[in-house]
Amino acid sequence: MVVRLAMWSGPRNVSTALMRSFGSRADTVVVDEPLYAAYLAATGIDHPGRDEVLASQPTDWRDVAAALTGTLPAGVAVHYQKHMAHHLLPETGRDWLGDLTHAYLIRDPEQVVASYAKVRGEPTLADLGYPQQVEIFRGHGGPVVDAGDLLRDPAGVLAALCGAVGIGYDPAMLSWEPGRRETDGVWAPWWYAGVEASTGFGPPESRPARVPARLAGLVTEARPYYEELAAHRLTG
Repeated sequence: MVVRLAMWSGPRNVSTALMRSFGSRADTVVVDEPLYAAYLAATGIDHPGRDEVLASQPTDWRDVAAALTGTLPAGVAVHYQKHMAHHLLPETGRDWLGDLTHAYLIRDPEQVVASYAKVRGEPTLADLGYPQQVEIFRGHGGPVVDAGDLLRDPAGVLAALCGAVGIGYDPAMLSWEPGRRETDGVWAPWWYAGVEASTGFGPPESRPARVPARLAGLVTEARPYYEELAAHRLTG
């Protein structure tokens, strides 16, 4: 039986490192943000590499859903889907989500907003993905991983996550070779320099988050969603 694991993350998280972790398993194939082009096409938002993203993926969510629930190569036991939760737009259908196993990667909104403000000056709640994560969680459940917990105890949290989704833990998930992967999205040159240089999970953030005053209200707005999910987070 194949586990189709949809990992719903917000931006400015350790989502790409977690994709690397699962990509280190011999029984797993990974897909990187498969709804990205559909999101850009529907919203018209200008992101770095927009044209390249639009050319690299289906722009109709129905085609994406069919691929994510369709036939996989022989020998694949885990289909790891790295999703940005904000790519799940209100007009995107939801019926296909029932064919997936869901999990959630969260991070304290102070840290997310402080980081995101450096690359996109005026993020909104919808950009951060918390409401979408909560929507999916309420409808489908699934384990929750806090990025801080994962960085403090990668082995323990990964083992708990694997157990929660019904797959065996593989110590190979703790490290990987540096560099780019064929499975990385075409946006990698703009966003993946850090993970391309990495060989494993880094230490947790030790510096306090510095949220611009104009975005303090966004942190307050996001916190109830984060706390609802964090109440269910896994620990090692």
